[in-house]
Amino acid sequence: MARAAGKPSARVVVHRELRNRIVTLKLAPGAPLSENELAAELSVSRTPVREALLLLAEEELVQVFPQLGTFVSRVDPQRVADAQFVREAVEVASLADAAERLDAPSLAALRRLLDAQRAAEHDTEAFFQLDEEFHQLLLTVGGHANTWRTVVSAKAHLDRARRLGLRMVSPVSALIDQHTAIVDRLADGVLDASVAAMRTHLQLVFSDVERIRSHSPELFATDGAQRPVRKTITAWT
Repeated sequence: MARAAGKPSARVVVHRELRNRIVTLKLAPGAPLSENELAAELSVSRTPVREALLLLAEEELVQVFPQLGTFVSRVDPQRVADAQFVREAVEVASLADAAERLDAPSLAALRRLLDAQRAAEHDTEAFFQLDEEFHQLLLTVGGHANTWRTVVSAKAHLDRARRLGLRMVSPVSALIDQHTAIVDRLADGVLDASVAAMRTHLQLVFSDVERIRSHSPELFATDGAQRPVRKTITAWT
């Protein structure tokens, strides 16, 4: 039976669900993936699960090893660096336009987001979503709202590292302080200082990765190698 017009295929639905679980760390780096178990859990046949896993493999979010199985890819620091490069280039370039276009309503909207972030300080996923809104709004203020799609498409691997940082090493309060500095310098008309604050903020992920890797190396690929390791984290609480 043909699916209803406009309804996404089972492959698309499964891909979206698994991709979201991987990027949000509900499926941890290195976690094994069973086609049978996923099919049963998602109430679909094995075919859309297999197809979704192949799509995720193309994104390098899962790795398939003959005779061993399929696993969530461990975090690759080079992929994180590549995504961060794209993000920093876009967001820093947009700040100059944001400085020229910033008006009272836009500044008020940014301040409201900062207040919401402070209220969500102890809920890392809620803060993460508000962090996304903050950076998207800055691009919108700069007149580059559509470039957020480019940033999002490039940063699946980066987002896993960012979430690891939030859960393991980076105090949310420090990130809010960095956001506040970016906005304050924009409001003061000091573009160079705002750009410097943005670069410091976006590059924090590099030190987070090194700190996490020092005590949880099993979460990371080693020199690009993704082969499964015996020690792995299969779930987050």
